[in-house]
Amino acid sequence: MKAIRSVLNYLQSGNVSYVFGIPAGSVNAFFDELYDIPTITPIVAKHEGAASYMAAAYAKYSQELAVCIASSGPGGTNLLTGAANAMREHLPILFLTGSVPVNTVGLNASQELDAVPLYQPITKYSVRVDRAEDLLSEVHKACEIALSGVPGPVHVALPIDVQLEDIPDSSMPAFPVRTPLIPDFRQIEEALQQLSSIDQGYIFAGQGVRGSVADVLELAERLNWPIITSPQAKGLFTDEHPLFKGVFGFAGHESASELVNEGDKQAVIVLGSSLGETATNNWNPNITKDKFTIQIDFDKEVFGRKYPVDLPILGDVSMCVSELNNGLKRMGYDRKTYHPQPRQVEEINGEYSTKNVLLTLQEKLPATTRYTIDIGEFMSYVIHHMNVLDQDSFDINVHFGAMGSGIGSAIGAKLANPERPTVSITGDGCFFMHGMELLTAKEYNIPVLFVIMNNARLGMVHHGHSLQYKRAHERFAQQPVDIAAMARTLGVPSMRVDEMSDLDAESIENLLNADGPAILEVALVDDRVPPMGDRVKFLSSFGK
Repeated sequence: MKAIRSVLNYLQSGNVSYVFGIPAGSVNAFFDELYDIPTITPIVAKHEGAASYMAAAYAKYSQELAVCIASSGPGGTNLLTGAANAMREHLPILFLTGSVPVNTVGLNASQELDAVPLYQPITKYSVRVDRAEDLLSEVHKACEIALSGVPGPVHVALPIDVQLEDIPDSSMPAFPVRTPLIPDFRQIEEALQQLSSIDQGYIFAGQGVRGSVADVLELAERLNWPIITSPQAKGLFTDEHPLFKGVFGFAGHESASELVNEGDKQAVIVLGSSLGETATNNWNPNITKDKFTIQIDFDKEVFGRKYPVDLPILGDVSMCVSELNNGLKRMGYDRKTYHPQPRQVEEINGEYSTKNVLLTLQEKLPATTRYTIDIGEFMSYVIHHMNVLDQDSFDINVHFGAMGSGIGSAIGAKLANPERPTVSITGDGCFFMHGMELLTAKEYNIPVLFVIMNNARLGMVHHGHSLQYKRAHERFAQQPVDIAAMARTLGVPSMRVDEMSDLDAESIENLLNADGPAILEVALVDDRVPPMGDRVKFLSSFGK
């Protein structure tokens, strides 16, 4: 048996369904073996970077290990941004890259690259395997590391000759399953004692509460404490709950800012947030100022990084919050009943604006729609204005901020949860980076609606320069391109919007229900300053 076949058999034993990437000479042996393993589908992307975003979203929403593969040399370097993104988001991805034959290392072989040190700072583990008999054990080790403790990406470089070498049959190691990170229960008891002496506080929830929303809501309801979220956590809590006070940080809500800056809270519980720049309005000190601060996370590196923490609790958020709920129940904290409150639905007038377009789209799309949000000025409108109608309904990657990530992530998210309507909101700048993944979605009949906000410029850059320097270079703009017409040449259903009346329900429904991907292009130059919150003040005053 070829060494690479043992790896594929191992991935098959772990119920790996998809491998995202692009075939090439140094990984052809891997792809050749897939002929005989129909349970694993290769998703052949148009660019390795996009493949990495697909893998990231698949890992996030399937809650399983994702696999992403590329060739040696340029294929491997094209995956680096995705690996860094996965590291930032704590997503378990096995990155495999090809490598030149062992006996040609250092001889300037075609596409030779020592990829291991490139991946070391952006993965949990990076290794090149130079002996065929070690290949399976190293892949197994990498998968264990990816799924243990703080989940994250790992990297294994596969020399061509090592992949092809025959090895004797041997027992296959059991595919790893992540075990919860159990907290120190003495810290849970200390937290309960502190909470018993505090009348008023609030909960700051980051995207690390994904999968723990019900427990977090119970905690809020037992304490009668309001909840605010980071921008990355938008969509995890529906906005009809009376205790939910909105998004804090980049493009956040005034209700959340008032709670932080003007409230009389005595404590804050930070759940699953690293308290980075975009989550904290440029590290606003009022989040923890004069407040007893409890921070719960499975990553000890976030404790005390910028904010002082009185009680850090290391452990899985779900387990820690569940134990807090059990303790509060024993202490007589009854869970209060909260009836859904009417949502604040913003009025949509006839003005052709980014805000009105996005609100109209949401009004006409199913309430269960999941939106993957790319990087651009439209992102701030999404965070600030769009309602949260269903749980886990927004995928917002402002934390790492990779343009084009919302395109690949829509494909990965749809493969992970095929029953859920999926819409990618992206911009023309992002589309020109990764828009050819439209063909990937077409070739695999993946029904994603790509909404492209086309303002014929790098909108976020334009507004940032205008605020910071009071001018923006003309080359931030470009000649307008009819993206809908381009999509039609690719055989993809498309529609171009030039005014509000074009956004009719029937057309949108037809695009959403297409047999495969579809394009809704919104041709709109909106010169209003996006609702970026305190980021506007920061950029306006920068350097003064």
